[in-house]
This record gives sequence, structure tokens and C-alpha cells, in this order.
Amino acid sequence: MPDSRPPMDRNLALEAVRVTEAAALASSRFMGRGDEEAADQAAMQAMHDALQGLLIDGTVVIGEGQEGEVPMLFAGERVGAGKGPEIDIALDALEGTTITAKGGNHAVAVMAFTGKGGFLAVPDIYMEKIAVGPGLPADVVDLNAPAAENLANLAKAKGEEIEDLLVCILDRPRHEELIAQVRETGARITLISDGDVSGVIATALPDSGIDIYMGSGGAPEGVLAAAALVCAGGQMQGKLIFRGEAEKERARRAGLAAVTDRLHLADLVKGDVMFAATGVTDGAILSGVRRSHGTAVTHSLVMRARSGTIRFLESHHSHLFKADIAPGKR
Repeated sequence: MPDSRPPMDRNLALEAVRVTEAAALASSRFMGRGDEEAADQAAMQAMHDALQGLLIDGTVVIGEGQEGEVPMLFAGERVGAGKGPEIDIALDALEGTTITAKGGNHAVAVMAFTGKGGFLAVPDIYMEKIAVGPGLPADVVDLNAPAAENLANLAKAKGEEIEDLLVCILDRPRHEELIAQVRETGARITLISDGDVSGVIATALPDSGIDIYMGSGGAPEGVLAAAALVCAGGQMQGKLIFRGEAEKERARRAGLAAVTDRLHLADLVKGDVMFAATGVTDGAILSGVRRSHGTAVTHSLVMRARSGTIRFLESHHSHLFKADIAPGKR
């Protein structure tokens, strides 16, 4: 019997923004309060509630963890009203819990939709990544090539000097050698404390100033970032990293133990992808939530692969609950 459910339409992209806005508004209440768990839980609950109101038959493929590890938004959870298009969902209700708790930069709520089977269901392990923006020759960078070679090829393709390039790298001890190699070429570096989804997305947005993302981070975040680059026309390669037998076992359960080669965008994400992100705190691509006198302003990004459209949205929320305005004063 043929499937009578409707396909995804463009209005769903705007519904996705409402979901990320809800998560951003909820978590922003805890910005700078030093409570990572409270910020994360608030974002998860708000995103979950908003998803349940959508006319979709959704399945979380990339979520906040595995069933039994987190109370909601776990991989495999069914969300939505059960009517409408059958879609797979990749999400991070709050990318940058530590950032939010400390009042730092680049925290966002992110989510992507695509058709059934469109996201590579990676386990919670690490992935080495390299990403650049649109308008460049295919395979202008190669994950297996030295940093100096990649930066030379990218500079040539852009008609710039290597010294003009800005490289985004997560500030982690594991990246000390990579940072040294990049600095040896003369390229500039911006080190970020968290938020590699935002770092990858920034390569596709000229106003960010970031030319390339390099380094390792979470594999689920790699799929989310790939969803954004599919919409924006960028390039990305990833390679799963197995640190010991426990992570190899996770990969085996996901059917990915034999995946040792580079993964390209088409391996990570397929179909008519829709991507949405809302800033929680200020960052290179989005401003954070602004609150004043019971109102809030959010800044969001929404993209769709089919149309190649990138939209920035400023939303004014004028009817916030008192509990949302002043946590802890109920």
C-alpha cells in the first residue's frame, strides 16, 4: 500500500525555527548562573515540548544520548503529533552547556530535519573533521592531507595568501600539534572553547570571517554540521575515531565498525535537509537572546537544501511567563 503521508514542505523549516527558539529562550534563563545541568535540562524540555506540537511523524536519530541515559530526545525516540510527513531529526538542544553556564560566546540551539534514513546514525564517539564554505573546487581540501597542503590549496582557490586565512579549531590539548602546524604556515587561528557545530557552519557564512574548520569533535555534532553545509553548499569530510574497545563496540552496534575511510557530506546526510539554529549567547553567526521587561528577542538561522535558501530571522517574543523571566523567584 503506498504511503499517503505528505512530504516535507517549506513551512516545516519555519516550524523548526520555533523549536530552536523555544530551546534557546529556556536555556538563556540560566546564562551565567553556573549551572550547566539546569541550562541543558531547560533546553531539552522546551525543545521536546515544541517538537510534540508539530504535525510530523518524527524520529530522533541524532539526539542527546541513548535511551536510559537521558529522559528525552534520545536516539530512537518518536516525537511529533504522529501525523504529517515521516522525518528523521538531528538535534542538540543546547550546544555549549558550559559556555551558557559561564556566560561565554557561541552557544546555540540547533536542529535539522530530513526524510527517513537521511542521517548517518553515528554513536557518541569522536570524529576528525575538515570543512570549508561554498563556491570552491570539489575536494579543495583533503582530511588525509597535511595542514600546510590544505591551507595552500585553499588559499590558491580563494586567490588569497595563506596569511589571510582564518582557521577555526577547538581549544583542546589534543589539537596542540595541529595548532602548531597551522601557525607554522602563517595562517591565523581562532580557538573556540566549545561549539564545533557553530564553527563548521561559520565557514559557509562570509560574514563570520572563518575560512576553514579543522580538528576533532563529537561525531553526532559532525552530522548536524554536515546538515547545515548541505544546505549552504559547503564541503566537509569526516573520519570516525575509535578510542578503545568500548567505542568500537558502540560503532559495531550502529553498524559502523568497518567505516575507516573518509566520510563526505553525501555519506553523512541525504535528502531535502532543513536546518535551524537559534543563538543562546552571542557568537560569530548569531546574536544571543536579549531579555528586557518581560520580552525577549531571538536571532535564528534557517536553511533548506532544496532551495539553497539561507534566512536570518529576528523574532520578538512579547508574552513570556514570569517563571521564564525570573527563575528561582517563584
